[in-house]
Amino acid sequence: MTDLTLLAISELAPRLRNREISPVELTEAYLARIERFDPQLNAYTTVTADRARDDARRAEAEIAAGEYRGPLHGVPIALKDLYATAGIRTTGGSKGLGDWVPETDSTPARLLREAGTVLLGKLNTHEFAAGYTTNNPWFGATRNPWDLERVPGGSSGGSGAAIAARLAAGTLGTDTGGSIRVPAAFCGCVGFKATYGRASKAGVIPLSYLFDHTGPIARTVADAATLLTAISGYDPADASTVRIPVEEYGPALEGDIRGLRVGLPSALIDDGLDGEVRAAFAKAVEDVRALG
Repeated sequence: MTDLTLLAISELAPRLRNREISPVELTEAYLARIERFDPQLNAYTTVTADRARDDARRAEAEIAAGEYRGPLHGVPIALKDLYATAGIRTTGGSKGLGDWVPETDSTPARLLREAGTVLLGKLNTHEFAAGYTTNNPWFGATRNPWDLERVPGGSSGGSGAAIAARLAAGTLGTDTGGSIRVPAAFCGCVGFKATYGRASKAGVIPLSYLFDHTGPIARTVADAATLLTAISGYDPADASTVRIPVEEYGPALEGDIRGLRVGLPSALIDDGLDGEVRAAFAKAVEDVRALG
């Protein structure tokens, strides 16, 4: 395979660990793709090419020295532009914060840095995450990679578009009333809104402190599980986080599901759902039922 951006995180991790793929080579592949396609898509508000190359070289040296940190080590990611990043412009999608450069990382950004990720940049959002289209008046509209005349959803539209167009291996979004789930649905990727208090939002520009959630938008369920594991846990800087040990979520995706009880939102299915979507959903229900 010549295009490394086709590989999911779950496929990249063992190859990076075994030094079959170089973090530097992988990062350059993503930066080249961003340069080629992002002018049309406008997923990024800031591309941190220098930081990315520094991160990649550091990851490569650590892996070569036997200091492998885990399944995100050397993996290029990007963050919705609500996540404070030390030394990197963080706008919140607002002209008012257009020149703000935080001195410290938000907790999720710090945890991903500690996991050894490579930061490609910051992703477009509605101003202060208030909307569902990512038509930002200050930084321009983000386009849906599947159809440039359509929106990617919002408010984490830059995150969804970046995953769908392979402009990052993994991203973080935020969700208050659908802002992870909507762009994941519109862009055909996986978005996960975790249980409240599972992942810290300290240092993340709020829309509603009581309802905001941080979480991943990724290519696969396994990738979303890996990202969620990395950012989960109690954080004394966020009073809403809970003192519950962090599980490895990936293993829960394997094995038998016989006996699992699954609830279906019948009212939502019956009320105005597109026929093609209803048929796909019905097929999924039958597949789950067949598995017990």
